[in-house]
Amino acid sequence: QVQLVESGGGLVQPGESLRLSCTASGFRVSGYTMKWVRQAPGKGLEWVSQISVSGDTRYTDSVKGRFTISRDDAKNIVYLQMNSLKPEDTARYHCQWGNFRGQGTQVTVSS
Repeated sequence: QVQLVESGGGLVQPGESLRLSCTASGFRVSGYTMKWVRQAPGKGLEWVSQISVSGDTRYTDSVKGRFTISRDDAKNIVYLQMNSLKPEDTARYHCQWGNFRGQGTQVTVSS
C-alpha cells in the first residue's frame, strides 16, 4: 500500500529554518522523481522542488538558494531543508509521487 507521510512543519519566525520529511512506503523513492508542492491559503497548488532518480534537483525561482531537496535511499525519505523562511512561504507542503500526494504538513512563517 502506497503511503506518503509528511512531517516537520510548524510555526517559525522569518529568517528561521525548518526541515520537512516525507516518509514513503509501498515503493522506493530512489526509483522515481519525487516532488514537493505547496498550497497557500486561497491559492492553487504550486510546484516547489523535485529530485530525479539520478539526484538532479530543481527549484522554483522563489526558493532557489534557500531550499534544498535531498533523499535518504536507505530510510526511503525525501527531505526539504528550508532556510531563510519568509512569510510568503506559508503554506501546506505536500510530498508528491506521480499524481499521488500525502496529507501534507503546515508551515507558517510569521513574526
